[in-house]
Order: sequence, then structure tokens, then C-alpha cells
Amino acid sequence: MLSNAEIESARRAVASTLLKTPVLALSSARWQTVLPEGIEATLKLELFQQSGSFKARGAFLGIAGMDPAAQAAGVAAASGGNHAMAVSWAAAAKGVSAKIAIPQSADPLRIEACRQAGAEVVLCDDIKHAFAQMQAWVDTEDRLMMHPFEGEHMSLGSATLGAEYVEQCPDLDAFVVPVGGGGLISGMAAAIKLARPEALVFGVEPEGANSMQRSLAAGEPIALDGLNTIADSLASPLAMPYSFGLARACVDEVVTVSDEALRASMRHLQDTLRIVAEPACAASLAALIGPLGQRLAGRRVGLLACGSNIGLKRYHALLGEP
Repeated sequence: MLSNAEIESARRAVASTLLKTPVLALSSARWQTVLPEGIEATLKLELFQQSGSFKARGAFLGIAGMDPAAQAAGVAAASGGNHAMAVSWAAAAKGVSAKIAIPQSADPLRIEACRQAGAEVVLCDDIKHAFAQMQAWVDTEDRLMMHPFEGEHMSLGSATLGAEYVEQCPDLDAFVVPVGGGGLISGMAAAIKLARPEALVFGVEPEGANSMQRSLAAGEPIALDGLNTIADSLASPLAMPYSFGLARACVDEVVTVSDEALRASMRHLQDTLRIVAEPACAASLAALIGPLGQRLAGRRVGLLACGSNIGLKRYHALLGEP
């Protein structure tokens, strides 16, 4: 478990650099036809965070906590998504060299954002080759590996988000959190349960990338044989020990949603809030409208727009728009 002291220390460490992202009550008339009856919901807009996602919190903590020798050697990361952008931003903020391995299929917006932040970007055939390139930099250049989700700094970064949300909305009694590898929900759930032990914490994964749901059912971290989802930011092929252990201790349940449910929620966010949301950003809303709707009736529910870094070309293609 994480402790209150550790979380508060992490909050102090990021306070001057990270943003306290706003929370919006989904109470306008336009939401009445979208949300299940009897539910009060709020949405924390973490997509306005530095680098455009919650990943900035853990990446900044990890890099800020490096000793001078490690900072001089720099960091290495492999990612096709928000993590790549977060590491690039955090490294620039602390004056640290960053090398990022990114699959060629990644959204061009993300690749360009990493380069603009000053990171050295190497395009790889796929995410497997990207991880191999990251490991090569670690082995040959003594760079510190910045894993996309596994590690205390990643969970602690997410814990600052959970503590911030509870502080902003102390009356919430249920939270719905997107799940990729587990770094986000492990930290958020730990902070929420410390502050509000009676609050429910649900995770939501894509049907075609439910490594955490299967791992919790098995009682140990497992790897999937394959992935099939439009939510690339949630498409982790496996769970890992540290984040899995926290999630197992603090998460009440993980549910899944279809790609079509993610698309529908992307449209709701566009139509009601004018937010261009990537699929992961719409996952909490999709779960509330779908599998959790009846179960959370009568509750005050906290949803999370975890981040959104998506080019308009890919966004319109996902929604089947010209």
C-alpha cells in the first residue's frame, strides 16, 4: 500500500509544475438524455494536464527523483501514446536528455509533440521492437528506463490525481477509472481508499485489452495473447506485479466496454462539451452509460477524462466521419 505521507510528499513535489485540473458537474440539461437516471456525475478534466494526460504526473515524479548522475545519463522510454509525450515533456522540464522509441503506426501528432519537446525519437516497426530499442539504450548508455506504467513513481503520480479529485469533490461515493497497464488505477484507487474507504472504485478496460480484469480473476498478473481495440492508450498486453498488487488491494471491480461504446461516448463528449476525446478519454463515461449504469443508481460518481492526444485525421477516422 501507499501511505498518506508518501502521497502528500508526491503532491508537494509536483505542486509547482503540474496543474490542478478542473472538475465539471455533468448537470446541464443536455446530459439528461445521456446519463442513466438517478446518477449524479462529475468529470475531472485531466486531459488539460501538462503533456495532455495524467501520465505527466508519474513521469515528472520519476525524472525529478533521479540523482544527478542518473539525470546526466538521461532516460529512455518506449511508447506510442501519452507516455511518450509525458516523458518528453518531463525530461525537458528537468533538463534531462530523453530518447523515445515509438512505433511507426503511432499518431503523427504524438510523434511530433515528442520531437518538439526536445526528445530524440526513433521510429520502430512495432511496440515490441520499440521496447527492444529502449532496453538497448538502457544497456549501452546507462539511461534510466521509464516504464509506461510499472513503478512506484507512476502509481504515486496517479495517487496525486486521486487525492486531488477527492479533495475537490469530497461527497463522491464511487469512481470509474480507465485501465491500461494499471499505473493509473493503482495509484488513484490507493489514494481514494485512504481518504474514503467506503467509496467504490471501478476500473474500465476495452473488451479486447482486458489484462487487468483477467489478472484479478486469476489472482496474479497475466499476459494476453493479443489485443483488439481502438483504445491504443489502454491497450496493454499484460499486467505487472507492482501496479497489479495495488489494484488488487484497492479496486472493487474491473468492467469492460466495447469499441462501439467508446465511440458513442466520444460522440457524447464532442456533442455536449465540444471535447475531441481519444477512446481512452471516453472510457469512464462509456462504463457509466453501459455496464455500471444500474449498479451506480443513486450514487455520486466521479468520472475521469484521463487525457486526449489525438490528431483530427485519426479522430474522424475512428468515428467514421469524413
